[in-house]
Amino acid sequence: MINVGLVDDHAIVRSGLKQFLADFVDIRVVGEASNGREAIDLVRNESVDVLVMDLSMPGQSGIDALTMLRAKEPDMGILILSGYPAEHYAINLIRQGVNGYLNKECDPSEIVEAIRTISLGKRYLTPMVANLLAQQLGRKDDAPPHEHLSEREFQVFLKLAQGETASNVAEQLSLSVKTVSTYRTRLMEKMTLNSNSDLTYYALKNGLIS
Repeated sequence: MINVGLVDDHAIVRSGLKQFLADFVDIRVVGEASNGREAIDLVRNESVDVLVMDLSMPGQSGIDALTMLRAKEPDMGILILSGYPAEHYAINLIRQGVNGYLNKECDPSEIVEAIRTISLGKRYLTPMVANLLAQQLGRKDDAPPHEHLSEREFQVFLKLAQGETASNVAEQLSLSVKTVSTYRTRLMEKMTLNSNSDLTYYALKNGLIS
């Protein structure tokens, strides 16, 4: 039996997924969460083999929760099910340790296939994501600026691009304001940008926020 946790801020999405997965005798939904913080509590309280998680959620997003989820359960599978196209986030997140990335417009049967594959300790790569990874091999210098960011820098970048203040980012990521400012300086240098409005424009242009 594969124990699955569902993380999405829309109750109707969780309900639909739970109802769909109930038809498969080898899959059991053991809990639900509506944001990253609740996902951490879910993993702490339940035995989860594969966590199916959205990215964009109020409060603590899926990206924000990744580090703590990995620290808590390093062997747990994480499948990202997002409304954002794979080319915008998949490579960064796979580098951060997720096991698969699917767009919400995928065929539902692919979610089941991904859950089963990831439960075996493998990665589930769609042809598109596999192609994106192949393109990255040996071409790191040609990658978009945001793909050169570390995991924490990427988290801070997205928060600032969405208009969050340094103090809000610090609180949400359990960091000091000084540390957030240091990350901001680093990511600005790496991306050759000068202001938070530049970050917002870049993120919108590249489909990283909506």
